[in-house]
Amino acid sequence: MKKVTILFLCIALALGTLSACKIEEPSASESPEASKPTETNAAAAKTGLAVITSLAKSTPAGTEEGLAEADSTVVAVLVSEDGKILACNIDSVQSKIIFTADGKLKTDKASTFKTKQELGEEYGMKKASGIGKEWNEQADAFAKYVVGKSADEVKGIAVDEEGYPTESDLTSSVTIHITDFISAVEKAITSAKNLGAENTDKLGLGITTEMSKSKDATAEEAGLAQAYSFYSVVTTGADEKITSCYVDSSISNVDFDSKGAITTDLKTAPKTKQELGEEYGMKKASKIGKEWYEQADAFAAYVIGKTADEVKGIAVSGEGYATDADLISSVTVHVGPLITVVEKAVANAK
Repeated sequence: MKKVTILFLCIALALGTLSACKIEEPSASESPEASKPTETNAAAAKTGLAVITSLAKSTPAGTEEGLAEADSTVVAVLVSEDGKILACNIDSVQSKIIFTADGKLKTDKASTFKTKQELGEEYGMKKASGIGKEWNEQADAFAKYVVGKSADEVKGIAVDEEGYPTESDLTSSVTIHITDFISAVEKAITSAKNLGAENTDKLGLGITTEMSKSKDATAEEAGLAQAYSFYSVVTTGADEKITSCYVDSSISNVDFDSKGAITTDLKTAPKTKQELGEEYGMKKASKIGKEWYEQADAFAAYVIGKTADEVKGIAVSGEGYATDADLISSVTVHVGPLITVVEKAVANAK
């Protein structure tokens, strides 16, 4: 009986000791899980590119020299699955080719054309701007303004009859015409595709334009002022590798005769090769039976997972054709321009 009593006393003393020594659980703010930084949840996103080109500012030669001008507004977007803009890049290339009243090219055929973003201060809008902002600054401000908006919301941005913005939140930073911006952004959103990007990726846009295929007019044949552009939108991850890519190209032709008269319908807007699709007509001449857009898409898929240096290092022949066995089965067009424009897009990713 004494042993039982002693046992109960020991248990009672032990319980008393435990209650006296209070054991506290860490608070939510002190817990290891709560102290971890909040991470952004990555989710799939769509990559979009749009090009809108006009030849309307071209003029025939007469008492003054003729001008073949192609104005292209180019927009790249990263779009969430619910259709909202996550990132937007806007640029424009203004290709001006001069020709004479006797149908001769005055602009050097070796010329290349910088974009307005590349020109920066050199474009020269700031001195005429009511808000003291250069074109690239205003384009960037508009791009920032549309982040978070859907295609319908962008389409609904208020402008006056001349295409200038009227919304007070916008007019303090953008005073140029924005109708082409609106149209191109809307077009980029609606054409955006799931190509492997995530909402945390950086967005980059690249553009190159040259005129090497332009030629003088003769008595028998029209002259040609041709602005040949390549475009690429890419997204890159934290490791600087490409997560999505889309490439396109446009050929903007203005024909003129030996008397300097323009024979091209300037009201017709040039389509890109992606927009032309089967209409471009490469398939019948292709050794692999693939249209230009199919080969461009195959190249874009090939560079996913690569860095800018790896893209730059893609093996090509002296004529610019791919020599990599993994690539030539699906791409037989010149890849030199594609490599250059993708490399430029990666460098511009931000």
